[in-house]
Amino acid sequence: MIAFPNCKINLGLSIIAKRADGYHALETVFYPVALQDMLEIIHSDNTAKDIIFSNTGIDIPGDETQNLCVKAYHLLKKDFPTIPAVKMHLHKKIPMGAGLGGGSSDGTAVLKLLNQQFNVGLNSNQLVDYAAQLGSDCPFFVHDHACHATGRGEILNASTCDLSNYKIALVHPGIHVSTAWAFSQLQPHAKEKSIAEIVAQPIETWKTTLINDFEAPLFKAHPILETIKNELYAQGALYASMSGSGSSLFGIFPATFSWPKAFMDNQFSTDFI
Repeated sequence: MIAFPNCKINLGLSIIAKRADGYHALETVFYPVALQDMLEIIHSDNTAKDIIFSNTGIDIPGDETQNLCVKAYHLLKKDFPTIPAVKMHLHKKIPMGAGLGGGSSDGTAVLKLLNQQFNVGLNSNQLVDYAAQLGSDCPFFVHDHACHATGRGEILNASTCDLSNYKIALVHPGIHVSTAWAFSQLQPHAKEKSIAEIVAQPIETWKTTLINDFEAPLFKAHPILETIKNELYAQGALYASMSGSGSSLFGIFPATFSWPKAFMDNQFSTDFI
């Protein structure tokens, strides 16, 4: 069985407070974007190993046991031991450490595929509970439609935000950002106006009001990120921002917009959706 896990962008991101459990209270709107990985799961006859994981596309460094796809399998296997041994292959296109939630999307896709393929019987609320154990933004990918998120990102309510009449450009500058480092650069504080209120206004008003708190420290550490954002506006974006804790940026353009040239002389990976 094959799935195509997509990424997300953040429309605004406010870090409001440090919680007693070590997480941060935040507010954002998650919006799905059609840049996709490919995930295949098939039954394995290898009874000596529960999961055989392989990867093509973008290389995935580090310990395989820490991969969210592998973690998702073991998370369900623990509670549902009848799930058989599997071969799992991930073709990675969504860049990592980029603020696009690709790893979270992949891990959540494993939960959904296993549930469907092996008749585990979980409903969407139960899948959300399992996804929350993988990561704060994983529950969003169970729903995979525009959601207003609070708490540590796991409290989700459907958003009426609809960008289907616009084009979205994603730009990844090849900079890997440590989420822990990015959070360490912030001073959490409450905001005067909620992101939900701002996103409900016309997109033309977002430029001065819809803020990602991570931009200030990331732009200071990596000035090229601010250069990219300014270039997106120069090319005609109605709104441009960094996604998540970076380093990817996105621009939202009118549907009639035609990309005039290779972005920044092909220095960066760019997807136009």
